[in-house]
Parts: sequence; structure tokens; C-alpha cells
Amino acid sequence: MFDRYEAGEQAVLVHIDLPKEGDREDLHELELLVSSAGVSSLAVVQGSRQAPHPKLFVGTGKAEEIAEIVKIHNADVVIFNHQLSPSQERNLERVCQCRVLDRTALILDIFAQRARTHEGKLQVELAQLRHMSTRLIRGWTHLERQKGGIGLRGPGETQLETDRRLLRARIKNIRARLAKVGVQREQGRRARNRSEIPTVSLVGYTNAGKSTLFNRITDSDVYAADQLFATLDPTLRKLDIGDVGSVILADTVGFIRHLPHDLVAAFKATLIETREADLQLHVIDAADPRSKENIEQVQSVLKEIDADEVPQLLVHNKIDMLEGITPRIDRDEQGQPIRVWLSAQAGSGCELLSEAISELIAKKMFAEKLKLPPEWGKLRAALYNLSAVHNEAFDEQGSWLLDIRLPQVEWNRLRKEMGHEIDAFIEAV
Repeated sequence: MFDRYEAGEQAVLVHIDLPKEGDREDLHELELLVSSAGVSSLAVVQGSRQAPHPKLFVGTGKAEEIAEIVKIHNADVVIFNHQLSPSQERNLERVCQCRVLDRTALILDIFAQRARTHEGKLQVELAQLRHMSTRLIRGWTHLERQKGGIGLRGPGETQLETDRRLLRARIKNIRARLAKVGVQREQGRRARNRSEIPTVSLVGYTNAGKSTLFNRITDSDVYAADQLFATLDPTLRKLDIGDVGSVILADTVGFIRHLPHDLVAAFKATLIETREADLQLHVIDAADPRSKENIEQVQSVLKEIDADEVPQLLVHNKIDMLEGITPRIDRDEQGQPIRVWLSAQAGSGCELLSEAISELIAKKMFAEKLKLPPEWGKLRAALYNLSAVHNEAFDEQGSWLLDIRLPQVEWNRLRKEMGHEIDAFIEAV
């Protein structure tokens, strides 16, 4: 078995152009992934095929060319910008005489390096084990049945069978622990729902600038870097938005085209913040020539995790890298914000984003003036407990004149508790 590569090693990259749209990958993105993994690229081998070769993915001649380049550069690993089958990996390793990784394994490795929280590490390990389960044979082809001997003779389980059994046990254990963490996360989510604080979730293609924007508008210090998958673990912060009041802003993992299904499955618990948000901020790298394709990929993943029905505001970031583009809000025919153009790095246009968020969330808010008689102090106290009173005055009869703003569901709850007659205080103003 070839030892698994470690960050800092030297790699030969392989990129093959395929005619089918669904099979195509981006070479520049592979280079960014490799850089994010901490691997040095020594050479890039390119080619084109009508369809992947069933045995080697590339043709025999191209495989020998790759092996020759590996030998010339003394490379440690070959990284394919495609998904390889276990047999293709094994066959290529025999030809190249070094470790061969596909795109999925590379992304999994980056996730393993970046996961910080207990939940994130468990989710990455689960995805890695599921990916590894189909590739175990590579490690044990040189072993036959386990050695017997006095006191050791058993049913004759092969090393491969033993390893698979241990792997299944580990996967079961991780799933149980993730279920426990999921219960704790759900309790926190229910508490936020009870307090009816709106949730705004940042989504977008990896390296679109979500964490930089998150830090800019929340004055946080979440790790942000010009690399793919700088953020893995969801981060939540409370944010005050204009007339709306407090909202919860969630920074989530970036998406990428052909995101490994094992990772989508493993991170569904994390991405539930995206699915149950009141509003999604879809952050887009406006300076990326592939921004249109990236938008489509993000929408595809959102659909896969059942988060495509959440209201969405497009945030075109990095306009400082474009000429002739200034911060602005684009609106639809009804005057509702649909796009915001800004630069999180430079800080220009962020106030427009707050304005757009306020407008979109305010549709769920109840904002009125109340005239409360002195005997309705209980309602006044309840409104103060909800931080819903923005201004207060008195009239000559001693009634309270209140400017209030609170979520519509909270007003409905008060009507249920205290009676629908409280609506008369609105009309009396």
C-alpha cells in the first residue's frame, strides 16, 4: 500500500477535457484546490478523450506519459481533476508507482485539514470512511488470511474482512455521536425559534468572500483567506439590522461543482442552518469569469439539501476588482431588493446590504403605534420584555403612546394570550 500523501508534498496534476457537460471540470479550480491543500504542483498533464477509459481513465499512452513525468520530477502524488473508480486508482498506481488521488479525495483532505469543531471533525471523518470503504482492497492485496497458531486459529477471516468490519463499527459509532450533537444543535435552534429572532444564512461558491463579508458586518474575526474552503464549521453571530432589530447571521461552508455526495450527506446537519433560514444571502464573486456557472452549482446543491425554497438575496461581492461598478441595490418590479453590489474587502456597499436585509425581513415584522390605557400595563411590560418598544410618550389622559416593532408571530401570540381586543389600541391612535 502506498502511504497517503501529506500536505507539503509534490504533485503532478492531470486534467482531461471531456465532451459531456456534466463530466467537465475546471483546471484553474483544481490548481486552487491543490494550493488550498498545501501541495506544490510540479507539472500539469492535459489531454482530451471522448469518454474515460474503463481501466485507467486516461489511455495507456497518456498513463505512461504521466508515469514518465512523475519519474522526471520525482513527484510524490498524482492528482486527477476527476472522480476515479477504485480499480482505476489501483491500476494508475501500478503504472505511476506512486499515490494517485482523485478530486473527491483531495476535497475530503482539505476538509480534514480545516475542520475545527467536534461536529465538523466527525462529519469529515464519516465522509472519509464512506469514501474509503470502497477502496480498502488497495491496502491489503499483499496479505492472505491472518496467521493462525495455537490459540489463534479462527474462522479464517481475511485482513480485508477484518478491516471492513472495523470500518463499519467506526461509521456506526460516528453516526451515533453525530446524532447526539445534532440533538444539541436542534435544541439551540428551537430556542432561537421561540425567541423569534430571524435567521439570515450566507451561502455561495467557495472563495466568494462569505467569511470576509461576515466579519465586515458583524465585527467578528472568523478565519477568512483567499483559498477554497477556508470556512467549514458554521458560525453564528447576532446582528442588529436597522428597524428590524436583532437577527442571527450564519456563515456556512462554501459549495463547489461536483461536491462529493458523501460530503453533502455528512454536512446536511450543518447545512440545516441554510435550509431553515428566513433569508439566504447568496454571495457571488462578481470578478470571477465563471460566476454564472458557480451560481448554477450553488442552486443545484441548495436543491439537493431542500433549501431552494428559502427567499434569496444575491450579493455580488469583490466589485473593487471590476471597473465601472459602484455599490448599488437592484430591485424587481415591486421595488423589492433582489441584488446588492458591494466589496466586503473594501467595506463599500455594506450599508446597502443592511438596508436590503431590513426591507426583506421587515415584511414579517409588525410595526404600529399603540395607545394603551393605564390599566393595560401588562401588555406594555410584555412589549418591553420583547424589546419591541422603540419610543414612548404620554397623552393628557395618562395613556401610553408606544411606537412598537416586533415579529408578526410575536404580536399574534400576544393577541392569543391577551385577547383580540388589543387590536383596538391600534385603531385608537
